Amino acid sequence: MKGALFLLVWSLICWVCHGQQGGIATEEYHLPFPMQSCDSSGCQEEATTIVIDADVRQMYSAADSSVSCQTGQGWDSELCPDGITCAENCALDGIDEAGYQSIYGATSDGETIDFKYLTESSYGTSIGGRLYLLASENEYRLFKMKNREFTIDVDTSQLPCGLNGAVFFVEMEGDGGVSSYPSNSAGAKYGTGYCDAQCPTYLRVIAGEVNIGQSNYGICCGELDIWEANSAAQTYTFHTCTSEGYYPCQGVDCGSDATGDHYNGVCDKDGCEFGAYRMNQHEYYGPDSSFDVDSSQPITVVTQFLTEDGTDEGDLVEMRRLYVQNNQVIRNTRVNFEGIPDYDSITDEFCNDYKELFGEVPDFAAKGGLQSMGEALDRGMVLVLCLWEDYSNHMQWLDGISPADGDPSDPGVLRGPCPADSGRPGQMHQNYPDAYVRYSNVKFGTINSTFTL
Repeated sequence: MKGALFLLVWSLICWVCHGQQGGIATEEYHLPFPMQSCDSSGCQEEATTIVIDADVRQMYSAADSSVSCQTGQGWDSELCPDGITCAENCALDGIDEAGYQSIYGATSDGETIDFKYLTESSYGTSIGGRLYLLASENEYRLFKMKNREFTIDVDTSQLPCGLNGAVFFVEMEGDGGVSSYPSNSAGAKYGTGYCDAQCPTYLRVIAGEVNIGQSNYGICCGELDIWEANSAAQTYTFHTCTSEGYYPCQGVDCGSDATGDHYNGVCDKDGCEFGAYRMNQHEYYGPDSSFDVDSSQPITVVTQFLTEDGTDEGDLVEMRRLYVQNNQVIRNTRVNFEGIPDYDSITDEFCNDYKELFGEVPDFAAKGGLQSMGEALDRGMVLVLCLWEDYSNHMQWLDGISPADGDPSDPGVLRGPCPADSGRPGQMHQNYPDAYVRYSNVKFGTINSTFTL
């Protein structure tokens, strides 16, 4: 993911906070979202569900649910004199089925998840957010993807320039951190334990401790962006880390731009990406039938993780992309620049060549490249479904011109067809309050088992 994720803006009392106990004021509900596991013999359904991230939940005293742990003036000084005590004293509230829809804009019909951009309620305005796939009530569904493929249907037709309906994996702990941090008893059931390769410092709880006033304290882990898209542009990216798993960071390890440490942290924040428009293929993806992949219709997105020897134990050497639409398998487009091979998938060679052509730092190589990504896949990753806006860059890195002062004639500067003044959140709230993304038909299995050739 690029930039910060802004989840919820409250009108009166700021409830955007984390607790590490499960509360009892509201019984927790999980949206049904079944997936299928596939091999050459066919596919079997798993009764998986969806939970929303802990960031957006109300947090109150574990002893008295009428007392908030955070008010408009900051953390309650008695309940939260320090981060550990705060986590021990405070509880995350559950969310019932009605709350998922009326407060957070997430709905399920038993097979499909719709996630709205803006949802108004008595608590304020919910702005997108993150949803995680659960294998059971208290455990995330972990995916180990080497020598496998992951498939999902996405509908981005209602997402304009400036929004991002993302599907990605991060190396979260399967139980949300319960076994690692005694102060966390809420766990995956309440959506705890998020991390990513941007090493976010805005999260209010890191490693079971409420982050009270520590702006240089973050949480890192490997990240695999299967799909970042709106109706105008798309890309897929991998971000490796030299650290393993859920890794709390401080100082240089977090790779802060503010301190000039962007490339000194443990994670490759830039990543290695393959976006059709950025690879100079401007007629491949777009919102009508004239494009090879028509974003005005649902799209089946297939990502294959190929190893050097075709076994589960081999090193990861390639991430291959296919699309299925209108019963047709559509191969990924090819790089369209002179002086660089016409790659159509992500390999270390592709990453090296395009980074050199675009004049970018090859941090992916310094952080271990595809082999390192494969090691993270061996350990297991959690599926995230996300809808977000971008205050820092207005999503121009995905669908417009980036850097803003770049020359559009230079390779890699054009990321998509969106105007330079698009994507500004204030205008987006006014113009596109009903935007949404739709997800369905998750399948995971052996190569070529999740779709029809």
